[in-house]
Amino acid sequence: MAVAESGLILVTGPSRSGKSRWAESLVEGHEHVTYVATSAPRPDDEGWEQRMRLHRQRRPAQWTLVETDLALGDALTTIPEGHAVLVDSLGGFVAWGLSLETDAWHQQCTHLLKCLRERNNLVVLVIEETGWGIVPSTPVGGLFRDRLGTLAQDLEQFSQRSWLVVQVRAIDLHAIGVRV
Repeated sequence: MAVAESGLILVTGPSRSGKSRWAESLVEGHEHVTYVATSAPRPDDEGWEQRMRLHRQRRPAQWTLVETDLALGDALTTIPEGHAVLVDSLGGFVAWGLSLETDAWHQQCTHLLKCLRERNNLVVLVIEETGWGIVPSTPVGGLFRDRLGTLAQDLEQFSQRSWLVVQVRAIDLHAIGVRV
C-alpha cells in the first residue's frame, strides 16, 4: 500500500481488533513520526499497564512520543511540520473531557478540529468504536459513547481515508462505503 503524505486518516474498530497496529503501519514509511498518546496512566490497573507496555515495545525507537490529555489540539501544534502524526487514541481525549459542561466540550472539539485541519502532513487518528453492543449502564458511559461518536462523525467530514479494523482485517470505508 502506498504511504499517504498528508491529510487525515481515521482508523476505527472495536477493542483488540488490531487498529493500533494498522495505524502504526500507515505511518511507518515516514522518516519522522510523532506518536501522540492520550490515555491517562492507570498504575493500579495491571492489564492496562501491560497494554501500554506492548504499545511502547512496538514503536520504533526513532519515533517521537508526545503524551497529552485534553490539550490534544495544543499538542498537535507543537509537532514540527514534516512529521507524520499518529494519535492513539480519540477515546483518551474524550475521557479527559467527560467532566466538562457541554459548551466547554464543544470548544475543545472545535479547537481540535481546527488544529487537525491546519496540519500539512499526515495525521492518523485511532478511534474506538462504541455502541456496537451493550448500552452503557451509567450516565458517564453514555456520555462517553455519544461524545466519541459525534466527534468521529465530525472528523470523517474532512478525512482523506477511513479504515475499519475488525478481527485484524482493515477495510477501506471510503472505497466501499456510502456516506449517509
